[in-house]
Amino acid sequence: MTAFPTWTPAARPGIIPLHPLPFGTILGRSFSSLRQNPRVLLGFALVVQTLGTLVAAVGISAVGVFSFARLASLQPGTEDFETVMAGSIALTLVTTVVLSLAASALGVLVQGVVVNEVAHAVVAEKLTLRGLWARVRPVAWRLIGYTVLVALAAIVLVGVLAAAVVAVAVTAGPWAILPGVLIVLAAIPVSLWLTVKLLLVPAAIVLEGTTVTGGIARSWTLTRGRFWPVLGIVVIISIVFGVLAQVAALPFSFLSTGLTTIFAPTGDPDPSTLIGIVVGAVITQVVTLLIQSIALIVQSTASALVYIDCRMRREGLDLD
Repeated sequence: MTAFPTWTPAARPGIIPLHPLPFGTILGRSFSSLRQNPRVLLGFALVVQTLGTLVAAVGISAVGVFSFARLASLQPGTEDFETVMAGSIALTLVTTVVLSLAASALGVLVQGVVVNEVAHAVVAEKLTLRGLWARVRPVAWRLIGYTVLVALAAIVLVGVLAAAVVAVAVTAGPWAILPGVLIVLAAIPVSLWLTVKLLLVPAAIVLEGTTVTGGIARSWTLTRGRFWPVLGIVVIISIVFGVLAQVAALPFSFLSTGLTTIFAPTGDPDPSTLIGIVVGAVITQVVTLLIQSIALIVQSTASALVYIDCRMRREGLDLD
């Protein structure tokens, strides 16, 4: 007796089936894979996001208070006042940029941990936070260096575009509005294209141990021919969490405004009202941090799944 071979689905030991993934599967698993190891991923992301936010807020506030406090001893309108004002603004801006870069560096470490977790979850392995960090730690400085490099490149690009708009405004006057709008509109597709082409750099650095330049080349190669699906995933996730953040913060904003109007209709709130407003602001920030942490996990999961899908399509990773 002989039996005809029957179709069997691809093996799925972990969170995804081991074959090239359609658009819907990548998008859906990006949201649902958090359930695989929520205590490790969400807890780690919350701690890192909170730490980055606190350090940035305290640092920027301290520098701002220290620098602008010097204006109290100067006469407004004098040359010394204008000089100190310009220096205070510049110092605060530099501090903001530096601390924002530091917060981004902390965020990319979370992304590295999430990418490692997803890669193990694909083959039904669950590691502790210590085990995940042990695999990310050797390449942590490469991740941080890549993040700083991208941030500096973005700052330079924005500066060049701003200088171009100003130069056109000086030479063309009111007619500079149209070229300025065209420059801004042209920058949008370029930024989206670069976002897609560089999406897999952290995954390549973490999972393959490549250098920063090697990770960029690897991401550029793997995303070839997959631009539109990857762009759709990035845009949809960004829109979902952008809308979610606005919806979550809206009730607390209304509550804070209502308390101010009820208890201080003349604009001179008493201490109890100020405490209520501060509490509302703190609750809003906590909710925002939670949403940002979940968004970071989902976005990192999506990039890991896109990386695995591209390798299955180009290199037969599912067969391996």
